[in-house]
Amino acid sequence: MSSAASATPPTWDPAQYLRHSGHRTRPFLDLLARIPEPPRSRAGETVRPLRIADIGCGAGNVTALLAGRWPDALITGFDNSPEMVAHARTAHGGPTPGGGRLDFEEGDALEWTPDGPYDLIVSNAVLHWVPGHTALLGRWAAALAPGGVLAFQVPGNFAAPSHTLVAALAADPRWRDRVGDHGVVASVREPAEYLTRLVELGLTADVWETTYLQLLTGDDPVLDWIKGTVLRPLLTELGEDRAAADAFLGELAEGLRAAYPPGPAGTVFPFRRIFAVAERAGTR
Repeated sequence: MSSAASATPPTWDPAQYLRHSGHRTRPFLDLLARIPEPPRSRAGETVRPLRIADIGCGAGNVTALLAGRWPDALITGFDNSPEMVAHARTAHGGPTPGGGRLDFEEGDALEWTPDGPYDLIVSNAVLHWVPGHTALLGRWAAALAPGGVLAFQVPGNFAAPSHTLVAALAADPRWRDRVGDHGVVASVREPAEYLTRLVELGLTADVWETTYLQLLTGDDPVLDWIKGTVLRPLLTELGEDRAAADAFLGELAEGLRAAYPPGPAGTVFPFRRIFAVAERAGTR
């Protein structure tokens, strides 16, 4: 993950994040399916393995899917959460069966500067944590090898109750001094803005959006979902004050139950996401 600068960096919980791994992984699979095959360069008769970066790799579960498609690639996942990186290394790091390798390093999306050309740069559900992230796209696009690909997806549901209720509660005087400016980060642009930006960078771009109707089960499932994402900075600020955290979550849960009432099969949680796949011209 990556977040805007703050007094207390959020503490991420890989186990909580992975509780909804099926729903969280589906958008990445849809993104991965639209990524074209980057060209490979040769050194004599040797084909150079693809070099891939996953920015904001989190727990590493989707980074491993990149190795499934390109088993001989050299893939590095970067994340600014020590907890996530440690989990990713343990669960997925090391050589891959196709002769490639999965590595994981600490690194913040805001500061990450490519150390050379990449064939594919991927960012999955990360850029919304980075205000002004459209500026980063220029740096990343410049690092693409000829024919290289930049692909990302971001949530686009900041006007949904799952986020507006959190923002309103965090801004309430009862909580504002406790959670600071850790309301909902809403730096996501509309699809047309991403398309325009990527084309301005000289890339051929495909941008689209999808709203997933996710069926969640269990008690307070929408609250459980956002505990792994948007609530992490707020819960970090509340720290060890369990009474305060329980009070905050209890009040939020009431609003979420009203906004997302359970049905006979579970709770429907619509989730909009924005996708982009952009290619640099050129062959090798």
